[in-house]
Amino acid sequence: MIASPILLVLGVLLCFASLVSLFAVTFRGRESNIDLSRRRPGVAEQPSALTRFAASASSFVDHNVSRNASFGSANSLEEAGLRLRQADYILLLGCIAVTAGVVGFVLAGLLLALLFVLLTPVAGMLFLNIMAGRRRAKFDSQLGDTVQMLSGGLRAGHSLLRAVDAVAKESDAPTSEEFARLVNETRLGRDLKDSMADSARRMRSEDFDWTAQAIEIHREVGGDLAEVLDHVGETIRERMQIKGQVKSLSAEGKLSAYILIALPVGIFLFLSISNPGYLGVLYTSVLGWILLGFAVVLLALGSFWLSRVVKIKF
Repeated sequence: MIASPILLVLGVLLCFASLVSLFAVTFRGRESNIDLSRRRPGVAEQPSALTRFAASASSFVDHNVSRNASFGSANSLEEAGLRLRQADYILLLGCIAVTAGVVGFVLAGLLLALLFVLLTPVAGMLFLNIMAGRRRAKFDSQLGDTVQMLSGGLRAGHSLLRAVDAVAKESDAPTSEEFARLVNETRLGRDLKDSMADSARRMRSEDFDWTAQAIEIHREVGGDLAEVLDHVGETIRERMQIKGQVKSLSAEGKLSAYILIALPVGIFLFLSISNPGYLGVLYTSVLGWILLGFAVVLLALGSFWLSRVVKIKF
């Protein structure tokens, strides 16, 4: 009886360690390794059994799931800044769902296991949205310096495309990634106006859309583009300052909303694990299931109302 809790904790820790290792291997930076055929000519590369299994599983998901699934699409992964294929991401979530189901079954039985499995794709979508939001926020915070670099390149005598290429090489991600894409698309024959409009739409940046419009107006009517970009950059910096003030004033309300939303969920999960019999009546009667349904609906409505209160648009 004494060894049982120890084994339980050890099993949970091992499952958590496997998830951490899976994330570390999947989301680590991809290095440009030299192929074995170039390093040792005439020697065929022998992939390991794990590599062959992962490749076959990814190929199966790609041919049978990814084509008919809108979840984890290439656009959403690209907006989140993840260099993964849709099949790899779906396979990763499948592994996480299985591991979470095993942990839930060990902790509280089949019901919690099913709950963890069902919540895994929701958590995957939420993860993509959070990563995409952070990437867009970082792009917006870098936009003032980006416009200033463009203006400085034009004042130094470079062409517009050469200034864009300099921003792609000297800026930090995600600005460097987006501007590198602009350069590549332009070299392939696409008009710079369309590429910048798509980038602004992809990053959901109204300020960058203004920058693209200013550049397009200059291409049509002429004038000093560097001076125009200076005014645009000054406007963007002033807007960013106002946004920072609004975020600082609404931070307390957002923290209160997070606590109010997480508190009932946390108490429910804690009681389910520490004292299952106390909440067992909710699972054994029709009235209990009705109350759980009402609780979920009311929590969703309260969460939506709080999100609208603390989200300020200007």
